[in-house]
Amino acid sequence: MKGSREAKADSYFSCSDSERAAFEAGVKMGTIYHQFVGVPLSVENVETLEKAIEAGSKVQPFVEHVSVRIDRSKLKSKRGQYDYVSLTGDMLDVTLVVKYKNARVKASMKLIKEMNYPLMFIEEIGKK
Repeated sequence: MKGSREAKADSYFSCSDSERAAFEAGVKMGTIYHQFVGVPLSVENVETLEKAIEAGSKVQPFVEHVSVRIDRSKLKSKRGQYDYVSLTGDMLDVTLVVKYKNARVKASMKLIKEMNYPLMFIEEIGKK
């Protein structure tokens, strides 16, 4: 790996492997939120969008697992050409696992009702 792009990138990070894994998880969560909020959504395409978000996230560096669920309670069946909702952050329930070297981070994003906010947070940091 010496001389590779990965080794070159490593040289820019002055942190532990766990901190790097947490950083990478944050990048992925921010990408999901800012890339997909606002997407037109209906009952007919919600599952397709969940799978697309998962598939797009899995190709990013160090992603080991991604699970995306969209709250269907705000969706409706299309009754006409202009009938859809836009995806909002409070509809997203995302869990992802990032593995960097021997560090593993499980991060989540979900609506925290007491805060009325779609919070991104780290659930676990460990080694493996």
